[in-house]
Amino acid sequence: MSKMPMQALKSHRLKSHRLLRTVRSLLLAGLVFFSSIVGWTIPVQADPDSPLAQSQKTAESTVVSQPAKSLTNPKPEPTLREPKPIERGSFVAAAVRRVGDSVVRIDTEKTITRRAIPDPMFEDPFFRRFFGDELLAPREELLRGQGSGFVIDKSGVILTNSHVVNGADKVTVTLKDGRKFEGRVKGVDPVTDLAVVKVEGSNLPTAPLGDSSDVQVGDWAIAVGNPLGLDNTVTLGIVSTLKRSSAQVGMVDKRLEFIQTDAAINPGNSGGPLVNDRGEVIGINTAIRADAMGIGFAIPINKAKDLKDQLARGEKIRHPYLGVQMTTLTPELARQNNDDPNAVFLVPEVNGVIVVKVMPGTPAAKAGIRRGDVITAIDGQPVRSAENLQEVVENSRLGQSLKIEIQRGNQAQQLTVKTGELQENA
Repeated sequence: MSKMPMQALKSHRLKSHRLLRTVRSLLLAGLVFFSSIVGWTIPVQADPDSPLAQSQKTAESTVVSQPAKSLTNPKPEPTLREPKPIERGSFVAAAVRRVGDSVVRIDTEKTITRRAIPDPMFEDPFFRRFFGDELLAPREELLRGQGSGFVIDKSGVILTNSHVVNGADKVTVTLKDGRKFEGRVKGVDPVTDLAVVKVEGSNLPTAPLGDSSDVQVGDWAIAVGNPLGLDNTVTLGIVSTLKRSSAQVGMVDKRLEFIQTDAAINPGNSGGPLVNDRGEVIGINTAIRADAMGIGFAIPINKAKDLKDQLARGEKIRHPYLGVQMTTLTPELARQNNDDPNAVFLVPEVNGVIVVKVMPGTPAAKAGIRRGDVITAIDGQPVRSAENLQEVVENSRLGQSLKIEIQRGNQAQQLTVKTGELQENA
């Protein structure tokens, strides 16, 4: 067998090498195509001189020639956003959640004795001979009442209205969760219509007390209580006005400046809290007017703060007084009176407080104050209204001597009045 020449042998080896390289490139290209279909990633190291390697280099150079994207803060791919959850509740619901558990229902029982008043003919001895005196005998009657209150101390101290519990023989306190307690009336003050009731409990839910001096007209007002026997009732309104005097409301036996609100207050709400939009107690619901639509009144909580500790200790609240009935006087009102030919007396045309009546045996009577006098100043401070005079007297001390300037006719005089203690029936 003849041997191939050396030159022919080299040419044959070169052709075989090229053929083998071409076959391998085609096999690798097939594998890459197949992996792209099935989603596999197969690391491929192609021959640098193969057509596949040349195409990869071309693609890489094309990619490199494009602007590089930031790798530090890659822009996220746009995705569909999930719908924002719907927020439930409101500021009213949040406020009620904060104070609601502390609001209680107060049921009272009182036994009273009434003298029977039969037909007048039974007063005749002829009829009494047959029917006896049984028809005229006094009869006992059980009265039941209902109101609201709220816990201010975890030990079971409850604030409410005096008229809710005053004189009650039995007091039952029911919490929102249904627990019932026997309540003891620790102290009452009819003049401010405040009372403290104590139950034997521990770790009871309490109401946060706000600051009624921060309340403004137009603020939200939320009344919580048990009106008309409907437990856990909430009504919403605003603060209609501030410092509404008890005399203007028609409660002449009280000494208060109410918060007026249009939040619905009904019988049974008395003693319950009036709450602001943060769930803080700003007042104690106490009164509604039968002749007014949508107007209610609440005792400012700061007044209750001043007296609650004394009431809880069972102490009597002592109120100084002068002993006069009075009304505000302005020059315009004085002129209207003086122009009336049927006026009982002429009054000075000044700003002040006119004395309508002097109660006998009172400090005012002892000091020489008379009907028709116009009080213009106390201790050098001008008096502009009956409410202003009442506030000055209320803030004085029992037995304190007050220098009162009056206008009597055309004469100005100064009298000294020593305050006395207002009695419950005064």
